Amino acid sequence: MPQLEAVPTIDYQSETYKDAYSRINAIVIEGEQEAYENYIRLGELIPDSQAELIKLSKMENRHKKGFQACGRNLSVTPDMEFASEYFSQLHGNFQKAAAENKVVTCLLIQSLIIECFAIAAYNIYIPVADPFARKITEGVVKDEYTHLNFGEVWLKEHFEESREELEQANRDNLPIIWKMLNQVTEDARTLEMPKEELIEDFMIAYGEALSNIGFTTRDIMRMSAYGLKAA
Repeated sequence: MPQLEAVPTIDYQSETYKDAYSRINAIVIEGEQEAYENYIRLGELIPDSQAELIKLSKMENRHKKGFQACGRNLSVTPDMEFASEYFSQLHGNFQKAAAENKVVTCLLIQSLIIECFAIAAYNIYIPVADPFARKITEGVVKDEYTHLNFGEVWLKEHFEESREELEQANRDNLPIIWKMLNQVTEDARTLEMPKEELIEDFMIAYGEALSNIGFTTRDIMRMSAYGLKAA
């Protein structure tokens, strides 16, 4: 049965749906909040681009408010404690890299890994979202592509001197995404978001980003394999 025909069968008011949504909604709210903070921090690390990065951070803050409204629309209280723990490893890695002035690592975490993760999740979610959340998410995903583009452009311009750090940051952080996906497999399935599709869309977006920066297809296959270690 085509996906669009299946959408009306979702009971957005069921307790099962709302329970799963309380965690998924919290994850996107927390993700947007951390993105807001990360772009402000990146602005401090890259003074020449600070104005643009502050603009990106403000967009992330608007996204957070939009997703908070999505939760209220379904009378769902987001489980923010769960979401904070969910992002803790990536958050810690970003903070550590920022403290060490590792701009390349910070950009890979926020502008590539997290943005590609968000783009994949939002694109899978839009066809199965409730009408209110669909409208909000469609607007958000357009912005996320511009955030991804910032990281791609900066890293492409600094590719040769950044390559070694990029590969190490990929080794350290890509497996975390697999663990994060595994952690919400059941909740995502309840929202009609199969993990296999999330992984596929993420790897396509991430692979395209790495290619745009300057990595070869062979490089990308090798770098992508690190994620499988946590699969």
